[in-house]
Amino acid sequence: MLYRYLRRYPISSFLIACIVLLSLLPIPDVKMAKDIPLADKWTHMVMYGVLTSAVWFETRRAGLSLSALRVCLLFLLPVALGGLLELAQAYLTTCRSGEWLDFVANTIGVCIGTAVGLLQNIRSRRFYCVTIFLLF
Repeated sequence: MLYRYLRRYPISSFLIACIVLLSLLPIPDVKMAKDIPLADKWTHMVMYGVLTSAVWFETRRAGLSLSALRVCLLFLLPVALGGLLELAQAYLTTCRSGEWLDFVANTIGVCIGTAVGLLQNIRSRRFYCVTIFLLF
């Protein structure tokens, strides 16, 4: 099961591993990040937006149909990952702290990634339907 997932979602698996490591390991204090307002929240949104977009891309590339259950899972699993990592930061590490606003930023990133994935799916299906129509 895990092997099949890793073969179907290699980019997403790599991104998940990077996000877990970045979330749980201590990070150095970056001076430039203090100059940008809400830099931490922007980082969370970008990480989870890219992850969710990659999951949608790889799902489409694998040729999997978009049932209602799959769409819900493609949205809820990254949100759950963000929530679990915030809880892990709060209760399992001494160098990091879990924040509600980080979880909100994660969820906003997942929403953006889901919108990008849905739009890409709609666009590719429309292209496919137009191509089939023109062939006949």
